[in-house]
Amino acid sequence: MAIDTTPAPPPLDTPRLSTRDRLVLFVLCAAQFMVALDFSVLNVALPVLGADLGMSQSALQWAVTAFALPSGGFLLLFGRVGDLYGRRRLFLTGLALFGAASLLATFAWDPASFLTGRALQGIGAAAIVPTGMSLLTTTFAEGPARDRALGISGTLLSLGFTVGMVAGGVLTDLLGWRSTMGVLALFALIVLPLAPGLLPESRTPERGRLDVPGAVTVTGGLLCVIYALSTAADRGFGHVDVIATLVAGSALLIAFVRVESRTEAPLVSLPMLRRRTVAWGNVGGLVTFSMMSTVVFVLTLYFQETLRLSAFETGLVFGVQGVLSAVAGTLAARVIGRFGARRTLVGSLAGQGVLTAAMLGLGTHVWSVWLATAAVSLASMCHLGAIVSYGLTVTSGVPDAEQGLATGLVTSTQQVGITIGIPLLGVLATTSSDLLTGLHTVLAVETAIVLAAAVLVGLGLRGRRADAQRASGAVEPEALGSR
Repeated sequence: MAIDTTPAPPPLDTPRLSTRDRLVLFVLCAAQFMVALDFSVLNVALPVLGADLGMSQSALQWAVTAFALPSGGFLLLFGRVGDLYGRRRLFLTGLALFGAASLLATFAWDPASFLTGRALQGIGAAAIVPTGMSLLTTTFAEGPARDRALGISGTLLSLGFTVGMVAGGVLTDLLGWRSTMGVLALFALIVLPLAPGLLPESRTPERGRLDVPGAVTVTGGLLCVIYALSTAADRGFGHVDVIATLVAGSALLIAFVRVESRTEAPLVSLPMLRRRTVAWGNVGGLVTFSMMSTVVFVLTLYFQETLRLSAFETGLVFGVQGVLSAVAGTLAARVIGRFGARRTLVGSLAGQGVLTAAMLGLGTHVWSVWLATAAVSLASMCHLGAIVSYGLTVTSGVPDAEQGLATGLVTSTQQVGITIGIPLLGVLATTSSDLLTGLHTVLAVETAIVLAAAVLVGLGLRGRRADAQRASGAVEPEALGSR
């Protein structure tokens, strides 16, 4: 029998959220924004921090790596722990730990105390991110309400990274480097008292057992890979510890796959990874996060070192980017409702690639500022579309009992994407004899990667029926997940 796959006209009105829903969304999004802010707020302050605490130039990379290692390495483990023992409980624990660790980093008296605070921040973030996303997807039902909630969350996640780069310089100039850590503690102190009374507890109906071998291998593998990629930006990929940890990380991740294929209670369901939506959605997410974070990084160098803009003027450029990103986040649910998550993801990746290519025309003239501002701002709008649509693609059709696994993959992709982009491609700009030439090289490579990803994701998610149902708001539980 022929099936009519013509999408029904989408409703023009966005769903209205109750006051309680808005407060829940505020708590969850504020926590996600806080973690995203932590990824970039300290970058500009590193030279001042090093001089104050007596850290050498080579040791400064650990200010970033000490946070990135645990925040990326423990995501999948904590996502599953939340599924089994309570997402709300782990979210609150992570939030309290993050706040306390931020205070420790704020008042650090030597390098060891500061790096301890950063590492504890990373552990707290690893608990907050997957449980916060799971609480969001289980609180807001699949459909327009979840689309809108994920749109707001994705907007704030992207804004957090961009705002952090701008705010870091302003705070450091006005109040010193310690204020960059103090503002994170302030976020935690505001959110933590509100969360217990608003967030519902959420866990799998039947408590299983934790896959310890899988947890050890995947956590160890992610820790090794993130360490290698973070360190490569400073020492290069030819350094012995980078090579050794890459090999060790790859071996552990291969072992993880073997463990998961044999255990009765896997940390990650391999059948879930074989879902087209999960696999290809995460490919799209990894590419959009890693490439956009690198664009922001190399443009920051370009504005200040090539065009000689001040930190304030550079902040204005990224301020425009932030405003348009916020606009894109508010429109994302409508776009997905009209065209479907698959088409939105593919189109957003293609738009991001084309606008990145437009920046190949950047030079040393003043008008380059206007070209860069327009191109990076519009590219960020496409980036927001990709963030929201890939999150919906991966989590749609997944039962509530497995939302922690699915959102753990989503958030792992986010964190790993932000972590690996700059070490992999940013080094092409920083090691080039001419920054402008290095910038063009990075942008050309990124354009090729993003456009190739758009084609591959489009082919991988070619299930038209699922998209048509999604556009009309009538997706069955397995319509997206089984294709």
